[in-house]
Amino acid sequence: MKTMTCKQLGGACDKEFQANTFEDIAEMSKKHGLEMYQKNDKAHQKAMTAMQKLMQDPNAIHRWFENKRKEFNALPHT
Repeated sequence: MKTMTCKQLGGACDKEFQANTFEDIAEMSKKHGLEMYQKNDKAHQKAMTAMQKLMQDPNAIHRWFENKRKEFNALPHT
C-alpha cells in the first residue's frame, strides 16, 4: 500500500489516499476532487480548472500521468 496526498496529485489539500496501484489512487483523487468541486471549494475548483487545461493537450496530460506514476512507484510501501 502506498500513500499520496491530494496536493501530490494536483489537488488542493492534504487529504491522503492509500492504494496498491497508481490507477486506484488516481481514481480516489479524481472522486475526491469532483466531490470538493461540487461543494464549491474554491481551492479545488482552481485545481480542477488547471487539470482541465492540462487535459486539452494529450502530450502534456500523458507526461503528467507518467511523472505521477513514477512518483507513486518510487514511494515506500506503508
